[in-house]
Amino acid sequence: MQRHLIDRLDARAAALYLFLVTVADAQGLSYYGSASLMQRLHLSTEEFGAARQRLIELELLAYEAPLYQVLAIAGTTAAPRTASTSAATASPPQAREAGGLVSLAQLIGQLEHRRGRL
Repeated sequence: MQRHLIDRLDARAAALYLFLVTVADAQGLSYYGSASLMQRLHLSTEEFGAARQRLIELELLAYEAPLYQVLAIAGTTAAPRTASTSAATASPPQAREAGGLVSLAQLIGQLEHRRGRL
């Protein structure tokens, strides 16, 4: 199914999406804050908000402050991991039990737990 997603993005939304895809971890998470993203992409608060909202509307992005998560495009599947990449990017136990997917709420909980240990 072709959704022509790129044609539905303006330059600002495409730039934000590309940046987040580039810096995301194995679960699609980015820990960059909004202020940092706006500065790096040279976007005003309004431009940034509109770009983020467009990506959310197209189901390309999930956002719950302070985390951004790039979402899989509907109708696509992730490439299978090789043994070497699986060991290097092992998922948390609850992710493995759920077939490799972790909810944004679980990831936020893990981040809060990590911050509590620092």
